[in-house]
Amino acid sequence: MDTPGELGEFLRTRRARLRPEDVGLVSYGGRRRVPGLRREELALLAGVSAAYYARLEQGQSGNASETVLDAIARALRLSDDENAHLRNLARPGRAGRRPPERPECARPGTRQLIGAMDGVPAIVLDRRNDVLAWNPLGHALVAGHLDLTAPDRPAERPNLQRLLFLDPHTRELYPRWAEEAKRAVSSLRLVAGRYSDDRRLAELIGELLMKSEEFAALWQRHPIRNCVSGTKAFHHPLVGPMELAFETLHMPDDSGQRTLMYSAEPGSPSETGLRLLRTLVESRPAAAPAGAPTTAVRAGR
Repeated sequence: MDTPGELGEFLRTRRARLRPEDVGLVSYGGRRRVPGLRREELALLAGVSAAYYARLEQGQSGNASETVLDAIARALRLSDDENAHLRNLARPGRAGRRPPERPECARPGTRQLIGAMDGVPAIVLDRRNDVLAWNPLGHALVAGHLDLTAPDRPAERPNLQRLLFLDPHTRELYPRWAEEAKRAVSSLRLVAGRYSDDRRLAELIGELLMKSEEFAALWQRHPIRNCVSGTKAFHHPLVGPMELAFETLHMPDDSGQRTLMYSAEPGSPSETGLRLLRTLVESRPAAAPAGAPTTAVRAGR
């Protein structure tokens, strides 16, 4: 990915959301050529020269000190997630090891763990949101129209970002689709900054930019948020509406793998819906062996 270009775009979007009066500067009226703060105004707030800040925003200064980055983050009023993203973009060489080219796999222990989760939908994802594994209830919740065994074949693995923006079945699953889309892009932006040398991640982003105008519009706004917990609304084709809490557990390494789990509030209609879905899953025939023909929509690469 073009990290210097991404850095400039990120800084410009954050300048654009601040007005001089928001940060204690005097605005003398008149029409401003750019929305939000000018470069000189941001440089003044951060205590750096306007020329230096301009070079940084243009990607011509790759050795910004921690002191300078701290000052810019404060001036732009960045959140913790945005602050981390700023550093990843400003120092792409420190973003992490170059990821291996071989297909990733979920750890055997992780597979065993999600398989033992009784009544809890669970999905193991890599940093690109490729599904590495899921338990039957996790599959039935988010992608029951796809082959249950698809994650076992790297070339056919579903990708949750691709499904969200390009698959009509998945769009119908989320009644608050716009909210889900913004959350997805916010997380993907953060990951893209951290793993700027991940070729397959860049290819996924490029594909979505070309095929989805909605993704492209959200991506251009440069939202940043590490969405590790919260609630999601579903309108499941088999059991109807549900409001489920989600939690994300990250692996204790630099792989970017994580396990996404869902639960319903005890005694709620959503818990009833989740129990019904579990009953339906348990009553269906066993999954076909890997490689068996399927009519499911292909959502992998």
